[in-house]
Amino acid sequence: MTKIDKTKTIRDAATVVLIRDVDTDKPRVLLGQRGARAAFMPNMYVFPGGALDPEDLHVPLAEAGAEPCRSRLDLNARPGIGPGLLAAAIRELWEEAGQILGEPGTWPGAVPPSWQSFADTGHVPSADGLAFVFRAITPPGRTRRFDARFFVADAARLKTDPDDFSHAEDELANLQWIGLDEVREFDLPFVTQVALAEIAGRLPDLAAPDSVPFFDNGAEETLFRRLGGAHPMDAGQL
Repeated sequence: MTKIDKTKTIRDAATVVLIRDVDTDKPRVLLGQRGARAAFMPNMYVFPGGALDPEDLHVPLAEAGAEPCRSRLDLNARPGIGPGLLAAAIRELWEEAGQILGEPGTWPGAVPPSWQSFADTGHVPSADGLAFVFRAITPPGRTRRFDARFFVADAARLKTDPDDFSHAEDELANLQWIGLDEVREFDLPFVTQVALAEIAGRLPDLAAPDSVPFFDNGAEETLFRRLGGAHPMDAGQL
């Protein structure tokens, strides 16, 4: 059997940045700590998120995602991948933090195995309020590589208690709401710091930005692009 080189394979991924107390002078963000033995970013504090599952591409969304986010998710990507990435973000938030972005409802048809625990809560996933704000591809040479899309949402949209992480799986430890003025005290990956800076600079606005910053490390050189706006794919070498 041919072994897949995970240092060269780039997997589509989705991440949720939940902001709490948006309209106050001390907004907070949900972060959790990866395990010391994790193959990717051990010990670091990250947002809930992970790789796109093939089943995510067929998940019914109560709200499929407003424009311009859906169109921008398709830029420089597999056509039609947008709804799947939104679903992946919602699933990862449930798995890693036990939090629900959804609406009460019954699933039409069979529930995919990876979504069964979510469906058992009596909800269908909803992308209402999720805004596509940032994208980055992991640089070459890392143990894992992802093409990660970052979505921001107001924690007020959760259908769960934001302080209850009892339904979370064990991938992230020390889940907590951290003040944006305190995050520098934690060990954050560079891309997490950049994404947070982009979001913090626009608060209290959590809507989709005029264009989405994209750190494209897919080639040998790192390019900075912007998705959307008047020049959706303008690029420059970093």
